[in-house]
Parts: sequence; structure tokens; C-alpha cells
Amino acid sequence: MAAHGSKKVIFAALAGNTLIAITKFAAAFYTGSSAMLSEGIHSLVDTGNQGLLLYGMKRASRPADERHPFGYGPELYFWAFVVAILIFAIGAGVSIYEGIHKMGDPHPVSNPLVNYGVLAAAMIFEGAAWWIAYKEFNTSRGKRGMVEAIKQSKDPTVFTVLFEDTAAMLGLIVAFVGILAAQLTGALWLDGAASIAIGVILAGTAIALAIETKSLLIGEAAAPEMIEGIREIIADQGNLVTSVNELRTLHNGPDDILLAISLDFRDDIHAGQLEEIVYVLERAIKDRFPAVRRVFIEAQSVYRHAQIIGDEAAAEKASVTPGEQAH
Repeated sequence: MAAHGSKKVIFAALAGNTLIAITKFAAAFYTGSSAMLSEGIHSLVDTGNQGLLLYGMKRASRPADERHPFGYGPELYFWAFVVAILIFAIGAGVSIYEGIHKMGDPHPVSNPLVNYGVLAAAMIFEGAAWWIAYKEFNTSRGKRGMVEAIKQSKDPTVFTVLFEDTAAMLGLIVAFVGILAAQLTGALWLDGAASIAIGVILAGTAIALAIETKSLLIGEAAAPEMIEGIREIIADQGNLVTSVNELRTLHNGPDDILLAISLDFRDDIHAGQLEEIVYVLERAIKDRFPAVRRVFIEAQSVYRHAQIIGDEAAAEKASVTPGEQAH
């Protein structure tokens, strides 16, 4: 997914959440609603998160240097993981705490109509931001289902905003129901219960984001379609390449892929011809898949490659303690 598309999604969410947070806090202090205060905290955390994502994008765009020869792309994944932690620690934690406090010491919400008006306006702003994020995400997912597309996505900025905005929409509904139920029934504790429910929604969102961004931070392979496409390019070399011993990909960023290939070439190829084949392969791969920034091609016989793999497996097995083997 293009960086300008990601920034459009983040800026839309940042503008909406900033205005919404200010309005929610004003309404919470004016009416004394715990659910509205939780919603204000939620929007404030989301605003900070969008700032962190923009910061991560800027840091990740720095060129490679001697200390980081493959660039700074993974820094975006780091800041996306920090966002997930903040949602859980601040958003969910404070909302649940505030809800428990309100249930222990319930007090009526004054001027609930103010809260309803703020929630309605917030629903409009959040809905607009959610729609922009959804359209951007939908453009990249193709025919894949939502869950599969999120797992395959290598751009955490868009699905993070999509998750946040979805949680925000659910939180607004819960806040509205909680305040209305407390007003109609006189059960003042329901306002606090709504705050706890909002905290639970945020906790679930944070856990889902943490799982996905952790996987990106550790290092994910390119999409299966790209790997299959690279194999097709290699196959186009005819009998010059007799075997693909190994093909490894690694995302250093949404549009920054490292590719390492071990190939067995025909034995009668001379050095100059081998160099030309490597050039043709690298050029064809980068032309078809611009996200592949670095390509490393190793010439190695099938037999020797298998021998190396076998030696590595034996060494790994020997390093395991007897207790771990028993386990």
C-alpha cells in the first residue's frame, strides 16, 4: 500500500480524533458522565497514536547507513506495537478504572442531552474517518477476506487506524446505551458499567493489534502470490537454472522486501554467463515487484545446499539440552 495512502488515512483520523477528544472532555466535565470521560480518554489516546504512527513513518523512511545497512523500515512496526501497548495500558486501563470508581460511587449525569449531542457528532466524525480507512484497506485486500487481508497486510498504519476507529464506533454505541439506560432506569451504576465495557473493547483491540504488529516486528515473509511470481521468473530461465534450493523473503517495511535465493545452475555455464543470468533475474524480479529492494542470489549445488542444511540441523539439535529434548 502506498505511503501517501497511509498518511491520508492517519491525517483524517488525527483531525477527527483531536476535535472529538476536546468535545468529549468538555461534555464529560460539564455533565459528570463516566462513560463520556472514558470516551474522551479513548479519543485522546487515539490522537496520540496517530501522531506516533506518523513519527514511525518518518523514522522508517530514513536511508540505509553503515549502522543499519538494510534501512530503518522495521521502526514503523516498532511504533505500531507501541500504539497497541498504549491503547491497552492507557485507554483500556483508565476506562476500566474510571468505570469501577463510578460504580462504587454513582452519581447522576446532569444534562444528558449534551452527551447525546456530542456522541452523535462523534459518530459522524468517527464514521467518516472509519470509511476513509476502510476504503484504503479495501483497495489493497483484493478478493481476500478481512481476517486474511489483515494477516497478509504489511502496512500496520492502515489496519491500526481501522481497528481504532472500529473500537471507537463500538465505544460510542456503548456510551450512548449506558447513559440512556442510567437516565431511563435510574440505575446510576450503568454509566460506570458502560465505561468498563468501553475499556474491555479497547483491551480486545489492543491485544489484536499487538499480535499482528508483533508478527511484523519479528519478520514476515512476502505474500504467497509474490513468492510464486518470483518462482515463475526463475522458471523462465529454462534449463539454465536446474533447481531452486531455497527462497527466502523478509519485509523490512510495507514496501521494502529483502529477497535471498539459493539456485543450482547448469554445470557447464561459465562465470560471465552466470553473472548475466543473475543480472537478468534481479532486473526481472525488481521490475515486476518494485517492493523488492534488495536481491541476493547464491549459486550452490543441490547436494551442497542439502549438506549445509543438514549440518545446521545437526548443530541445532546438539545445542538442545537433554531436559529440553525430553520436553
